[in-house]
Amino acid sequence: MTKRVGSQTLALDRQPSILEGASVAGTKEGQGPLGRSFDYVCQDAYFGESSWEKAESAMLRTCFDLACDKAKTAPSELDFILSGDLLNQCAGSAYALRGLTPPYLGLYGACSTMAESLLLASLLIDGGCGKRVAALTSSHFCSAERQFRFPLEYGSVRTPTSQWTVTGAGTLILGDEGPGPYITHVTPGRIVDAGITDANNMGAAMAPAACDTLRAHFADTGRTPAYYDAIITGDLGLLGRDIVRELLGMEGLDLGAAYTDCGVLIYDSAAQGTCSGGSGCGCSASVLAGHILRCLREGVWGRVLFAATGALMSPTTTLQGESIPGICHALAIEKERC
Repeated sequence: MTKRVGSQTLALDRQPSILEGASVAGTKEGQGPLGRSFDYVCQDAYFGESSWEKAESAMLRTCFDLACDKAKTAPSELDFILSGDLLNQCAGSAYALRGLTPPYLGLYGACSTMAESLLLASLLIDGGCGKRVAALTSSHFCSAERQFRFPLEYGSVRTPTSQWTVTGAGTLILGDEGPGPYITHVTPGRIVDAGITDANNMGAAMAPAACDTLRAHFADTGRTPAYYDAIITGDLGLLGRDIVRELLGMEGLDLGAAYTDCGVLIYDSAAQGTCSGGSGCGCSASVLAGHILRCLREGVWGRVLFAATGALMSPTTTLQGESIPGICHALAIEKERC
């Protein structure tokens, strides 16, 4: 059975296996450093649809279908589907997955949604509630800009601290048995509000939450950063990554050279003009289901700590001058069960 370790972490007994994963990305992402790790790069930002929101649903459904095909699993064989996105009422996921027979759980964790869906999927399997569960999420640059900032036609100037919402999606199919890699520990995060009110500085808003969860994970498990071959947050970008490194370093917790961030990995910020890097649900999702999973499968890494972050704001709270609460959920993904 699941064992609580310390204040926040759960050590999984059944340790679900990642059976397969799929990642889909847009043109800009395909031109970045990780372009070859995506299963499918679409050259049409509309994905054959008539609106940005429909495009995001089409992209997510494409990603889901690819993952099922790779896992040789029909959607009807899944016990649960867990998904969410950045659109109001998680419409991107709901419209992408309508018509499927498995029970659907819609989630919202902002950019942390991939970690949230994967964490809950792992607990469902570990608790004996299902044998095969899909965890997925997406984001689209154009749909996110229209909802959270300005329509593209406005042509607003970006600040150096701003991040570029990734057009991408990621899906993982988990099973109670399989060759791995395995999810061994999960550390659900707490809401942390550092008082940041600048919606163009997501990295600074989310970094304290990442610190809180990473600190809890290492304290609960007794592990040090050196235990992991890679510690990957998402999506803090360049600025947020540096803030995390500095804040934890002040406490004597050195993350070392193994630490990076999905928002840093997905773009060449200087060459592609993405300012502080990538963000959006699809950022950490596509990096995890593509680059990270491939590195685990090929033996480049044996142990990865994946800690996706999210800014729990809305356009309404931003207009009302509210600060931006952050969240971070962490999962230990290991090539061998422990």
